[in-house]
Formats: sequence, C-alpha cells, structure tokens
Amino acid sequence: MTKKYFGTDGIRGRVGEFPITPDFMLKLGWAAGMAFRSMGACRILVGKDTRISGYMFESALEAGLSAAGADVMLLGPMPTPAIAYLTRTFHAEAGIVISASHNPHDDNGIKFFSGQGTKLPDEIELMIEELLDAPMTVVESSKLGKVSRINDASGRYIEFCKSSVPTSTSFAGLKIVVDCAHGATYKVAPSVFKELGADVTVLSAQPNGLNINDNCGSTHMEQLQTAVLAEHADLGIAFDGDGDRVLMVDHTGAVVDGDDLLFIIARDLHERNKLQGGVVGTLMSNLGLELALADLGIPFIRANVGDRYVIAELLERNWLVGGENSGHVVCFQHTTTGDAIIAALQVLLALRRRKESLAQARQALRKCPQVLLNVRFAGGENPIEHPAVKEACERVTLAMEGRGRVLLRKSGTEPLVRVMVEGEDETQVRGHAEDLAKLVTEVCA
Repeated sequence: MTKKYFGTDGIRGRVGEFPITPDFMLKLGWAAGMAFRSMGACRILVGKDTRISGYMFESALEAGLSAAGADVMLLGPMPTPAIAYLTRTFHAEAGIVISASHNPHDDNGIKFFSGQGTKLPDEIELMIEELLDAPMTVVESSKLGKVSRINDASGRYIEFCKSSVPTSTSFAGLKIVVDCAHGATYKVAPSVFKELGADVTVLSAQPNGLNINDNCGSTHMEQLQTAVLAEHADLGIAFDGDGDRVLMVDHTGAVVDGDDLLFIIARDLHERNKLQGGVVGTLMSNLGLELALADLGIPFIRANVGDRYVIAELLERNWLVGGENSGHVVCFQHTTTGDAIIAALQVLLALRRRKESLAQARQALRKCPQVLLNVRFAGGENPIEHPAVKEACERVTLAMEGRGRVLLRKSGTEPLVRVMVEGEDETQVRGHAEDLAKLVTEVCA
C-alpha cells in the first residue's frame, strides 16, 4: 500500500504547513497511541532536537498520546540515536523523535522507533495512517496516559556511547574540534570525547531554537575546516542537527565523508576478523569505495538511498556495517540505527590501532570524481520518467564506456531531483551532470 503521510524517514515538512501543524501532531500522537496500545500496555518515549517548534509539537504529541491512554516519558533535546537506545533500555513500546535532521529551523518532522530501537515496520505505519483518518476519541479519565520526564537521559546515553569502546581506551594526546550544529548533540558529544581523554574544542553548541544547522555542522563544513587549521588539531568532527550523521575534517583541512569513514571502520573490523560479512552502501556511494573494499576481499552491495534501506539490507544479510556518503553510518555491533557519535568513536579507535592520522587512513580509498546537482521541481509528472531525460541518461552512460555511472533520483524529503554523474575524468563528469541538470530543469518548467 502507498503511504499517505510517512516518507522514507518519517513525516517531514515546513512548520505551519500541513502536515507539520499542531492539530495534525495532536492527531498523530493519538493515532500512534491507539496503534501501540492495541498491542497491550503502552509507554512511549518522546525526544526532540533543538529547533524552536519542538516545544509546540512535543506538547501536541503529549496530549494526543495521553488521550489514547499511552504513558509518555519526555527526554528533552537528545540525539535521534539516543532515543532509539533509550526506547530499548526503558522497555518502551515506541520512541518518537521530533526533528528535521539536517534541515533548517523552519522545517520539522517526526520519526518513530520500535521497542527494539529500529525503524517502525510498514504495517504499523499503515495502522497509524488508518487511524489518522478516523475520528479522534478520548479514553475515560481513569485511563488517560501519565506524563513524566527522564532527568538523567543525557548521562545514560553518554555512558552508552563510551561503552562502545574498550574500557582501557584513552584518547589522551588527541586534539579534536567538534561541531555540534547547534543541535541535539550539543550536550552529550563534547562530554563523550572529553571523558575519554581527548583535548576538545567545541563549535556551534549554543542552540537558540533558530540556529540549528545554520552555516554549521555536517551540512556546512567551512567553519570546522577553518577551526581545525587554526587550532592545529588532529581532526574535526561535524554532526548534523539530530546527531545521526557525521563527517570529519583531517589535519590538512580536507573533508572526510561517509564513504571514507565507512571504509576506515570496515577495514579495521576486517583486519581484526570481526567484520561479519560485507558492507552495505547506497546508490550514491562512490565507486572508489566499492573498488577499495574489493581490494581487501570485502563484499559490497548497494541499497536505495536512505538509512532505512541500508538497515534493511544489513538485517537481511546479518551484516554489521553500512552507511551513506552523507554521513549516516550504521555499526550494528554496537547499536540498532545510525549513530554519529558511535561511528566517530569507531573511526578514532581504528586510527589508534593503526597509528595513522585521518589523512593517512583515507589514502587507501581513491575516490572517482562525482558531481551531484540538485534540481528543484514543483511536483506533477516525475521528470526522471520523461522520455527525453531517460534517453539522455542512456546516451551519457554509453559515452563513459563502462567507466562511470549516472543516477537520477527524487529526494525522499524535499522537492528535488538529484542528478549524479561519476567517472574517471572530472571535466567530462561535470559537463555530463550540468547537461542532465539543465535538461531536467527544462522538463520541469
């Protein structure tokens, strides 16, 4: 069945525009409460990132959940993966995250986790959608859900992150810069690295509700690059607004993306005979990652773009490691979803074991030039299916003679067509990408 509200990563949009409105969130809370309560006693955790609209939507969800008879435990601002972890440890039926991830403050959204800390199964999302179209009711007063706050949530999650590295681990002597994007990691991430002994300079950890992801974090790396060079740091770590994406900067100021980080983690596990199978990337993963892993004898497969698809492939194959070049990195040996802090810790451990700098570690992965252009469209006919666009993609693919890739896809969270071309000759690749983007723009006009 086609879903009416849920996209690839929950429900997301502009604040004040349907469905990201207080009345919809009230109904969504009620529908979720009714769906989970139908399976028995119901306790649901609710966390959020630092955007200002989170207060409004937290209250609306809380009221809807209570009206359905679900007990609510409020976490306050916490990274998305922390909510997945705490949902499991509190044996709750579900976790709800109020966040628009890497988007600006005037967007927001809702993500759900199951009681196992994983993405919700399709059947439960469909059940919630059915209830959203039903009349809202209220349980009798004696059965209304109770609301409480978990005051030590940050401390619990900090200790969990630290437990993902051996107890003897010390990053003493390591100088790092951490960019928290004025987002959900602003409290916990600096504490994790400091408590493990690193010398930490902190950027963008003063959220005011409006500055989340604003020229900072993993979507705007310039500030971190400048700081790493100015501080003569060993490396920099950038999170996105909700803490499920991580990118890095090496000591030369070069950006180290999710493909690089995935390679470093996978190689380390492989060398210690702990990889368990292969690595899951996506359609956007650089061809160089596939080739570098092949040189090590590590299997690699591509999933559709979106961490839920990466996770689905990992679960199906019983593999441990996967991710996206955008910085979603999943380490199933430690947790149930993409976790930026945990992934960063695994990279630091791998560097320590090999006695390498981040700049040295990434040299084993030689990237193929890849150009990604975004084309905004207003909806209607899917431009990717337009005959002229399909014919142009085939023509470009033939022109690269098997030494490159073309990929056009619609974003799951924004009205964008992403045009990606990858190959050996950067000038040729850029020319092909610009020609395709121009054609998509004309088709969308």
